[in-house]
Amino acid sequence: MKEKFRKIDVHSHVAWMTNGALKKWNTADLVEAADKLGIEKLLCSTPIIRGPSTMEMIRKCNEATYEAMKEYPDKILGYAFVDPGYFDEAIKEVERCVNELGMIGVKLYNQYRADEPVVLPLIRKTAEMQIPVLWHAGHPPSPEEALKWGQPRVSDGMHIAILAKRVPDAILINGHIGGGGDWEWSIKALRNVPNVYVDTSGSVVDEGMIEMCVRYLGAERVLFGTDLSMEAGVGKILGADLTNEQRELIFWKNIEDILRRRKT
Repeated sequence: MKEKFRKIDVHSHVAWMTNGALKKWNTADLVEAADKLGIEKLLCSTPIIRGPSTMEMIRKCNEATYEAMKEYPDKILGYAFVDPGYFDEAIKEVERCVNELGMIGVKLYNQYRADEPVVLPLIRKTAEMQIPVLWHAGHPPSPEEALKWGQPRVSDGMHIAILAKRVPDAILINGHIGGGGDWEWSIKALRNVPNVYVDTSGSVVDEGMIEMCVRYLGAERVLFGTDLSMEAGVGKILGADLTNEQRELIFWKNIEDILRRRKT
C-alpha cells in the first residue's frame, strides 16, 4: 500500500492578465483536480504576464484572486500580485491584500529582475511582514532567447540569490524550477542563500531534478508546486528517490513553517 501524503501546492493560478485582458481558469475544475490528487490547499495568484501594468489592472488581478478565495475559502489561499515599479502604491496594495483580504504572500512576475534596486523597498516590506515572495523565474540560454520568450527581465537563480543577500530576512521562492530553461544552473546558483526556496512546479519532469534540488539545497528548502501541471507535479515528487520524511517536508511541512512566520 502506497504512503499517502498531505499536499499543499505553493504555485498555482486562478487567472492571468495579458495586454490588459483578464483570463480566468475554471476554478471549479481546478479544485476538482486538486481534490482528486489529494492536494488540500492551492496557493494562487493572478499575474500580469504580457503588456503594461497599471495599478488599476493590478487591483483587478488581485480581486480575481480574492473572488476565488471567497468561493473556496477552505481550498484557495492567495498571493498579492504587484509591480515593484509602483513603489509606495505597490506596498500599500500588498498591505491591503494581506491585512484586509487575508492573502498569504506576494507574487512577482517579470516586470523587473530580482537584482534591480527598484525591487528593494517592496522586498524589505515583505521581510518586515515575514511573508513569502514567489518569483516567476527561469534561466534562458542567452539574452536573445529571453527576448524570444518575451521576458527580457526574467529572473534566474543568480538574480534571486543577489537579492536574498541584500535582504537576508526576506523569504524568497524561486518559482517553477521545473520550467524555464536551465534548471541545473539555477539550483547551483542558490546553494549558499538559505532564505531562498525552490518550488518544484513546471512541466519539466527531467530525471534527477528533484534529487538535485535536495542534494544541493536540502529537502528543507524545496516546496511542492504544480503551476497547473498538476498530475506531473505530484508524480515527480512521488517518483523521486526520496525518503518519506523528505517527501513530507516538500509536500507540506516546509510551506506550513513559512506561513507560520507571518508577523501581525
